[in-house]
Amino acid sequence: MAEISSDVLNGLGLTSYGAQSTKENRDKLGQSDFLKLMTTQLATQDPMKPMENGDFLGQMAQFSTVTGIEALTEKFGALSLSLNQGQALQAAALVGKNVLAPGTTAQLDAGQGMTGAIGLTAPADQLTVGVYDSNGQLMQTLDLGAKGSGMADFTWDGLMSDGQPAPEGVYEFRANASSGGASQAVETLLSGQVQSVTADNTGGGLILNVRGLGEVTFGDVARIG
Repeated sequence: MAEISSDVLNGLGLTSYGAQSTKENRDKLGQSDFLKLMTTQLATQDPMKPMENGDFLGQMAQFSTVTGIEALTEKFGALSLSLNQGQALQAAALVGKNVLAPGTTAQLDAGQGMTGAIGLTAPADQLTVGVYDSNGQLMQTLDLGAKGSGMADFTWDGLMSDGQPAPEGVYEFRANASSGGASQAVETLLSGQVQSVTADNTGGGLILNVRGLGEVTFGDVARIG
């Protein structure tokens, strides 16, 4: 686009921005400003060197593209806000309910048991879960036998290996899967009650405060109830 003098721009009510203009000022050029500039350029261009049709259409296309991107960004922002609000309402309804989420430790209440699951990516000839107290002492071993790939549920009745009730407190669960003579640790998912829900302002979504599991990202919840 040919350069337009400051006097002409000022007459249009526009500001002339030089090389030292800030990005903030340049971003203020809106559609009406652009059209004024185009009209003024056509009126003040050198009659001996008029703007080519291709140049004119190219400038219009560039502005249309930028305008379209801005409109699309606004629509996506509105959609994201709507989704976040819906997710917040859904998550708020979880307070007081149990969720299944990745974790290795959970709170055992007196006279109660605990439930969990193991996500297997391949079948296992033998699947076991060790229950350890806060001192790392093995309290009970759960033998789940052979399991296929997928989610394998387990329940600990809260009893130690000697049949006595385990003391109230936090316990750790370690799962191992054996197949073809090889054994490896596998991820455990534990059940806990949602106590509160908070929003992660850094863009991480909603955070559930689960008793015994601590903070759990809403997207990591594998099962509700």
